[in-house]
Amino acid sequence: MQDATHIVIGAGSAGAALAYRLSEDPANKVLVLEAGGTDIGPFIQMPAALSYPMNMSRYDWGFESEPEPHLGGRRLATPRGRVVGGSSSINGMVYVRGHARDFDTWAGMGAQGWSHADVAPYFERMETSHGGEAGVRGTSGPMHVTRGSKWSPLYDAFIEAGRQAGYETTPDYNGLKQEGFADMEMTVWRGRRWSTANAYLKPALKRPNVRLVTGVTARRILFEGTRALGVEFTRGGRTETAHASAEVILAASSINSPKILMLSGIGDGAALSALGIPVRADRPGVGANLQDHLELYIQQACTQPITLYKHWNLVSKALIGAQWLFTGTGLGASNHFEACAFIRSRAGIDYPDIQYHFLPFAVRYDGKAAAEGHGFQAHVGPMRSKSRGRVALTSPDPTTPPSILFNYMSHPDDWEEFRKAIRLTREIFGQEAFAPYRGREIQPGDKIQSDAELDAFIREHAESAYHPCGTCRMGAADDPHAVVDPQGRVIGVEGLRVADSSIFPQITNGNLNAPSIMAGEKIADHVMGRTPLPRSNREAWIHPHWQTAQR
Repeated sequence: MQDATHIVIGAGSAGAALAYRLSEDPANKVLVLEAGGTDIGPFIQMPAALSYPMNMSRYDWGFESEPEPHLGGRRLATPRGRVVGGSSSINGMVYVRGHARDFDTWAGMGAQGWSHADVAPYFERMETSHGGEAGVRGTSGPMHVTRGSKWSPLYDAFIEAGRQAGYETTPDYNGLKQEGFADMEMTVWRGRRWSTANAYLKPALKRPNVRLVTGVTARRILFEGTRALGVEFTRGGRTETAHASAEVILAASSINSPKILMLSGIGDGAALSALGIPVRADRPGVGANLQDHLELYIQQACTQPITLYKHWNLVSKALIGAQWLFTGTGLGASNHFEACAFIRSRAGIDYPDIQYHFLPFAVRYDGKAAAEGHGFQAHVGPMRSKSRGRVALTSPDPTTPPSILFNYMSHPDDWEEFRKAIRLTREIFGQEAFAPYRGREIQPGDKIQSDAELDAFIREHAESAYHPCGTCRMGAADDPHAVVDPQGRVIGVEGLRVADSSIFPQITNGNLNAPSIMAGEKIADHVMGRTPLPRSNREAWIHPHWQTAQR
């Protein structure tokens, strides 16, 4: 038996932030349980090596979806970090707060106290921004946020092409104006991946009141009546328990948090009973409302040798690795997503619904080059799909992976939005700024033009952007489909909270790492009974002609 005041399950993006903040009070004794192990090693710490850790069983849970019915029955990879730092240790290091309207939508869906005015101070508290908008971005937080060197002229060509096509540019998409073409920000500091393990967990572990136990599998939450008392877990083949005198906080990801709740008897009562799991709280929202971002890679050949392709050989990789190892600089010190855009797909939409990551290379996330030779690509996808999926148990055995069905592209609007995204990308790549560099279109290819041809391409090639969320949705305490209340407390029981991307009522614009950390920061204040940070009075920029103009 291991005792603590607070047990945090998961040492990832939100869990590490929770451990850091909860342990600021010396009266708290914080126990952090993590399934994975150490993050030491170049594959995680070197930013340019990002395609490796998310494809390594040592660091990744290895989840995949059920055959997706609207994507030709393909199973899509669903990487989640199984290592200290969680998915912040295996992700692409892209830093996006989300749009102000995203959080105002959350508040409108019953997550009172999570509007943009409420969450902006938490983003500010967690950041040290290098080059962000003064007065809006944080300057003394644990998370260092930096920009790349833009070593290839293609980055500026992308931003200039957006301007030539009539779009906005913005000096800081994480400031008050998200809409437009911009330099992309990354969680990299002094050449290293700045995961929450580096930013939060390692500093917290220097305090005497924080303990980390790795290599554990959480089996279930232990209860006395409706009160959570602790956690049952396995480690090294033995079953152990840990007791929390104050609270248990789940921060195990949008896949594992609902799984652990269901194993503990919190979920859809009929489904749990069918598996022989005693029902403690009948919450049908557990595992429901699963959302993600899908994206495509629109790839163009490059007529000049100014892309990463020239380094796609063992000698170059060794030299880059050596330079990074000894100096922390060079091409190894970037994720190479150094330019981006957030645009609106049509008039009548008030804030961006399409995101671009630009990369001076034609390659896939798994590191497989789609075309021999120099090229560049834009990752593009709609931000607010209306499709919803679910995470479900198939067995009461905690070692059995959950069933994951995203139900991608199940809403007809998704197809129209994706076709629009492809056509807008082609228009951007067709601008004068790319004229010195533009070769043939590699993917989809010039022959793919009609709606039916584009749909076939989407069905075959759309990939997850790895932003699952929503499976323990936050809402009003009397909402039958909500799982947690606006303070992260699991509805129907006591002493148990959830703090990770699973609580998001609706997916936010862009990559989810920053909002996940923010959730950990904010819920830590709720756990400790602190007065929330003073609300922001700054208004986000909305295109003045959004009702009548697309750009």
